[in-house]
Amino acid sequence: MRAHSSLTPVLSLLAFLWAGLLITNQAYSADLRTQETPLQKIPKAIANTLEKNQIPKEAISISVMEIEPSHAGKIASKTALDWRSQQAMNPASTMKLVTTLAGLDILGPQYRWRTNIYTDGFIRQGTLKGNLYLQGTGDPKLIPEELAKMMKALQNLGIQKIDGDLFFDRSAYATNVMEHNTIDGESLRAYNVPPDPLLYAFRTLSFQLGKSRTADFIDISYTPPLSQLKVINQLQLVDQSCDSWKGNMRFNLEPDGDGTPTNQLITAQFSGSFPKSCKDVSYNVVAIDANTFLTQGFAAAWELAGGSWAKAPTGKSGNVPLLSRLILPFEGIALGDDVQDINKYSNNVMAKQLMLTLALQKMGKPATTENGELVIQNWLKNLGFQFPELVIENGSGLSRKEAISAEHLNQLLVTARNLSVADTFYNSLPIAGTDGTMRNRLMTHLRKFLHLKKKPEARIKTGSLADVRAISGYVVSKSGKMYAVTSFINHPNAWRGLEVHDQLLAWLLDDGPEPKHAR
Repeated sequence: MRAHSSLTPVLSLLAFLWAGLLITNQAYSADLRTQETPLQKIPKAIANTLEKNQIPKEAISISVMEIEPSHAGKIASKTALDWRSQQAMNPASTMKLVTTLAGLDILGPQYRWRTNIYTDGFIRQGTLKGNLYLQGTGDPKLIPEELAKMMKALQNLGIQKIDGDLFFDRSAYATNVMEHNTIDGESLRAYNVPPDPLLYAFRTLSFQLGKSRTADFIDISYTPPLSQLKVINQLQLVDQSCDSWKGNMRFNLEPDGDGTPTNQLITAQFSGSFPKSCKDVSYNVVAIDANTFLTQGFAAAWELAGGSWAKAPTGKSGNVPLLSRLILPFEGIALGDDVQDINKYSNNVMAKQLMLTLALQKMGKPATTENGELVIQNWLKNLGFQFPELVIENGSGLSRKEAISAEHLNQLLVTARNLSVADTFYNSLPIAGTDGTMRNRLMTHLRKFLHLKKKPEARIKTGSLADVRAISGYVVSKSGKMYAVTSFINHPNAWRGLEVHDQLLAWLLDDGPEPKHAR
């Protein structure tokens, strides 16, 4: 008993020391979890720019990965910077990268949309006696140049005159995806055009205004050509700066006919004042219903090609009748070329239609956004990804609901380098200081590298909404390293974030990540 009693103080001391060691280890482990590592620390210059623009660090997420070849010949990556990269954020238009990469990989760059033309009549002595039915599949770039090719193809069938009407079959899309819903109430703005299986010229009238070179008045032209549009120019030239040329100009677009199907004249009236200093400016508006816009566009294209009508078409919605016959399967521009417009110029409706095309091709009609999201989610799963935070509403980023983390979007950028469509995807991104939405970005910084034989470059998709600024893409640094970079700012002061993101891109162009930060 005494021997046992003599050990008690020793055991108590050991127990105390062990408990103290456990507490110390737990505290140390907790400290490691909360302490910033070099990879998780925002570079000082970028942090200073955030502070200067009153954007808190908690409002930005950044993922930077260095891309390099692996021993197996595949592209690998290592983290160069990670700041809140796993947070679900609104990506604005950088969501288009998910949609376009999925579209290229699933459909292939050579995929072409088809607009089928049917008739319920017959061709006799150069006249088509019967109606034409246009059945769309969502070609996002059915523009005047393409419509001119379609007219030529119709004439090659022996048609010079059409004695019938036009009908438009939009059964490829579910009705609800064609509704004109906006997140900002600006229904007349071109970026808010809703999807349409028979979308013509983005359903946007583009007026070009400028002082005449030969006289003291304003020239007004427009595209696409419409068969019954009249422009009334009541603008007065004034000596003002061109910076606010819209301020004193008034525009009105309204029907000017008697309402009968054969008299659908539309008047575009410009009044007010216009600065003499303006050379060539564009005024874009979405103000004509889809059927009228397509009817008058088709009629004008047919007449410009030398064709004629027995009577002016009225244009109506209607599915292709069972007894009609296909006379022209018209193929549009290849997807690889369309993706250039989607990413370089951030075309919302083209991105939406690409997502709906994925639904149409993989799950049948009518295409829905829900099915489009299912196709993309399944594609990600086949690539081995799980993005639980991913929310896709329409695939364009013009949404308050869409979400993804910077880390996961960056992982897609790295994965893209291993896909067969790698170059097509890479080349579709805007080049800083050169084109697209990055045309005027980083120009001063890029001048530093003019003396280099191999110039560094930044190919970056941008995104912006109220309270959101985003960038995502690739940077090739001055030493030739390639980085995938994604950063989101979600904050009321996000509009000030352009300087922050340019600072981040400049840091990468200059080989900002030190070697120890990339280990």
